Amino acid sequence: MTKDERIRELVSTLNHAADAYYSLNEEIISNFEYDSLYDELLSLEKETGTVLENSPTQRVFTQQTVSKLKKVKHEYPALSLNKTKSAAEIENWLGSQKAVLSWKCDGLTVVATYRGGKLVSVCSRGDGETGEDVTHNAVYFKGLPRTVPYKGRLIVRGEALMKFSEFERINSLVPETEAKYKNPRNLASSTVRMLDSRESREREIHVFAFDLVFTDDEEQNAKNSLNDNLAYLEKSGFEVVEHCVVTRENAANKIEEYKAKLPLNDFPSDGLVFVFDDIKYGRQLGSTGKFPRNGMAFKWEDATEVTVIREIEWSPSRTGLLNPVAIFDTVELEGTEVSRASVHNVSVAQSLALGIGSEVEVYKANMIIPQIAKTVKSTGETVIPSVCPLCGGETFIKDNDGIKTLYCGNPACPAKNVGKFAHFCERDSMNIVGLSEATLEKFVDAGFIKSLPDIYRLERFKDNIISLDGFGEKAYQNIIDAVNASRNVTFSAFIGSLGIPNVGKNTGKLISAFFGENALEKFIKTAAEGESFAEIDGIGETVSDNIILWFAENRAEFDGLIECLNISDDAVVGEDAPFAGKTFVITGAVFQYPNRNAVKAEIESLGGKVASSVSNKTDYLINNDVTSASGKNKKAKELGIPVISEEDYIKMLPR
Repeated sequence: MTKDERIRELVSTLNHAADAYYSLNEEIISNFEYDSLYDELLSLEKETGTVLENSPTQRVFTQQTVSKLKKVKHEYPALSLNKTKSAAEIENWLGSQKAVLSWKCDGLTVVATYRGGKLVSVCSRGDGETGEDVTHNAVYFKGLPRTVPYKGRLIVRGEALMKFSEFERINSLVPETEAKYKNPRNLASSTVRMLDSRESREREIHVFAFDLVFTDDEEQNAKNSLNDNLAYLEKSGFEVVEHCVVTRENAANKIEEYKAKLPLNDFPSDGLVFVFDDIKYGRQLGSTGKFPRNGMAFKWEDATEVTVIREIEWSPSRTGLLNPVAIFDTVELEGTEVSRASVHNVSVAQSLALGIGSEVEVYKANMIIPQIAKTVKSTGETVIPSVCPLCGGETFIKDNDGIKTLYCGNPACPAKNVGKFAHFCERDSMNIVGLSEATLEKFVDAGFIKSLPDIYRLERFKDNIISLDGFGEKAYQNIIDAVNASRNVTFSAFIGSLGIPNVGKNTGKLISAFFGENALEKFIKTAAEGESFAEIDGIGETVSDNIILWFAENRAEFDGLIECLNISDDAVVGEDAPFAGKTFVITGAVFQYPNRNAVKAEIESLGGKVASSVSNKTDYLINNDVTSASGKNKKAKELGIPVISEEDYIKMLPR
């Protein structure tokens, strides 16, 4: 293959991968492999002088999907930064200038405009020239104030992202047998761009401001300092990205300091950003057409290890998706032992040619998520199972614009039902202690449970259950006691337990509050008649459609459950409730409650709210380790929010 042919091949591969990543939130090659191929292309372009018009070195990628969101032309183009993995290159670029170093947050860049002290519009970065209007969602973003003290005109850039804690919270609501969300960046991107804000506001998005693009405040402009602008934004109510001023002499040391802090961050970051502090100097440098010359992005050199693939595990989920996971000889990366990594989908597995015994290079993406960088020595193509490893049903591949995923075609696959049953029995649903996923699998395989109402008829199989390996009279009775205890349930918990897509206990509470008395009766009537639930604040058309469709397809099972349960209306919490208007954050272990969810339930019953992270809207942080140096404690102290122990909280309870 000639060098020109290799350039064309690289351009095609990289463009296809980038379009899939930005348009479909899908990875068909790893970030590591993309960067390696990109660097190879850049080197060949410099060597040969051949640069194709559609080369990714000249092209800005963004979401290209057909969208109903309004397109917005940027007044000030938002170009991406050139990148390097060399501290020496950063030092040479700095020269005698000072620069502001900050985290390169991994989310979606947004541009916010203020007039008269009010937020008037927010749009996504898009292709740098044109973005999409996301104002309807942005009014709920954390860290982005609705109003600012300055009454003139401000344009601010920030990174909209989902913190790891919020990402884990959302994934914790997904049953173990259902496909989890893959990473915070993809989930944040899709949330920011949702059409219905009633759906997006149920997910917490944070915005870290990193640039004051424009202000007609002459006094502020005269300061001509990016660092001063960030301080100005922070005083105005913005949550500003962590930053510091560096010079050529201390840049390398600061890179190492930030690298050491990376594992402690609650937000995704894929590197650092350096921008000249002298704003006028930076603007005078101009740009290359794709990259402005006033800044550089620094990406981490990933630590890698070579290991051997021992198995490709295809894990069936409640949706039928079979998720490929590579299992390999244990290696140590970034201080922890790693032996498995998600391979995302069939396309990625095939591109890596992962055969049993293949030698692969593994790393941690952003020093956190184990991934396979490349195959060092392949023993052959990945074997795609023709039958589901759980039920033996025939599998099939879906091809979505070149991205292949594997599914089990058996509608009666136990994984699909076990996932539904497990979700129903979870602590945050019906709280049936003892009916774990492993136990449910045994009961499903034995034919004891075929539908949800069967859970309440297990007494029929007493002798069979007692005779099962690992069971006995006591274990059986514990399960029956837990099943019977769950018969008395509130409407919201019941609705949240059913496994309706995108409907959990919180959505059940919204429906309960809307219907009020006799909520179950009104719910049945609305769903049976196909009336929309979207008029309920917090529920969009998509969720409404999910409820109506689920009810139509599962009416017999629903009615069977009602016969087994005593479903009561949720307690109405008035404005005079003890914790009305108060927001708590709970972190660390609790000792006088079964778990943190029990504390959360109590707070909500007393009119309060429980958030996942500390912000200026938090009233109390509950942490038994009051003096710890955790991120939440540090944030609370910075904002002047009381950090209280479990004992302190209990003293606040009404007597």
